[in-house]
Amino acid sequence: MSQGEFMVNNILFIPVLASFFVTLFLVRPWIRRASNAGLTGKDINKLDGKEIAEAGGVGVVLGFALGVLVYIAINTFLFDRTDNFIEIFALMSCIFFIAFISFTDDILGWKIGLRRRTRIVLVAFATIPLIAIKAGTSTIGLPFVGGIDVGLVYPLILIPLGIVGATTTYNFLAGFNGLETGLGIIFLSAMAIVAYMTGSPWLALIALCMVSSLIAFMIFNFNPAVVFPGDSLTYPIGCLIAIMAILGNFEKIAVFFFIPFIIEFFLKARGKFEKQSYGKPKKDGSLELRYDKLYSLNHVAIWAMKRMKVKPTETKVVLSIWLFQILVILIGFIIFWGGLG
Repeated sequence: MSQGEFMVNNILFIPVLASFFVTLFLVRPWIRRASNAGLTGKDINKLDGKEIAEAGGVGVVLGFALGVLVYIAINTFLFDRTDNFIEIFALMSCIFFIAFISFTDDILGWKIGLRRRTRIVLVAFATIPLIAIKAGTSTIGLPFVGGIDVGLVYPLILIPLGIVGATTTYNFLAGFNGLETGLGIIFLSAMAIVAYMTGSPWLALIALCMVSSLIAFMIFNFNPAVVFPGDSLTYPIGCLIAIMAILGNFEKIAVFFFIPFIIEFFLKARGKFEKQSYGKPKKDGSLELRYDKLYSLNHVAIWAMKRMKVKPTETKVVLSIWLFQILVILIGFIIFWGGLG
């Protein structure tokens, strides 16, 4: 690596650090203001049911956005480059629209929030910036057939379906301190690696901006949490995952990485999307199953630990699901390795 390339790589790491410190700076005052405003929710996996500040994802999204803007500024003023700026602005427009929808849902509360159908329609509407720039490639590889150009079906139908699916489904696997945040760190780190190896380093850096924001947020969100992420965090993460897959043209491996959330979708469907993902707290700090059947991977983790004579606690459940996600990602890299780079 030349001295010039080394300097460029170090300068471009500044946006990642900016995202971390901006999020770190914003979350603590948000906790105080949200608590004072009554924007709180009960920590249901604990017997005391302490009220915790909600919608902490606001700080994460703002930290992420500032990091991306720093990246744009560095490229504009230092390197006189505007590569991929159209794609970046379409990405940010979509993320901001999703963040507005999810924050509105958080403000209204999970019991009386936006109707499911309304959320789906609004999320689909948020994909317009990507449709407008005709993001991604319309050629889809199929087994035994090869590449097929689906034309306008890709931007007009497949892009909205992909983003709606990822955005809303990522929200299902939640309810435990640090769970959604940790999954976002793991998932987007893997996506950053894929983006870099497939020739989209700019997309990898954007993913790392979100990862660094999530790491800062984890300081406040890991068990025992002092702030919940809310839809304000889960929706933008799911949206970013889908957008990266579209802009980087690596939808297949992204879908494979998404297996835990696909499983969660079917478990939720088993309970008609009405059963909660929480456990039932006991006096000794462990968790019991809330229902007779399993309606979430969280329930599966509790059930498995009880079968193995391991005391199921909130932290252990979270760690086990993180490990499952890491295992899926490692298998995905093994399967798709030949198609990367």
